[in-house]
Amino acid sequence: MADWNASIPRPLVRANQWVIVLAVVWTWTTGVYWILAVPLLAGAMGFFFDFNPVMRLAKLFLRKPPSGYVPEDKASQRFNQLLAVGFLLLALLGYAFEWRTMAYVFSAMVALAALVAIMGFCVGCFIRYQWMQYRRKHS
Repeated sequence: MADWNASIPRPLVRANQWVIVLAVVWTWTTGVYWILAVPLLAGAMGFFFDFNPVMRLAKLFLRKPPSGYVPEDKASQRFNQLLAVGFLLLALLGYAFEWRTMAYVFSAMVALAALVAIMGFCVGCFIRYQWMQYRRKHS
């Protein structure tokens, strides 16, 4: 299996994705847009400080050692987290300034990307791969 420092166990990534999806759904159903601050702050902490409280909490429920799970590439997850944090921030700003179209578009995009990732296709990984191919081709 991959090194724990170079990978993240899939259940921790899935927990983070579910928090994003549920936060968006709860925001849409309740109208309480500050719910989006939970995955936003967790993601920002994960990106900037390498400490995601959602993943840390989910880690307590792992039944096997982290190396016993399918590993997710840490670099790809950092890129995905950066995208998620950006979209959540833009959605939160949209709600705060009552720019409903902006709020719904960015919250829908991040929720859809997380839901699709839960189902097995990583949109952020695809974008990162294409970007890396583009950079390699044009360097």
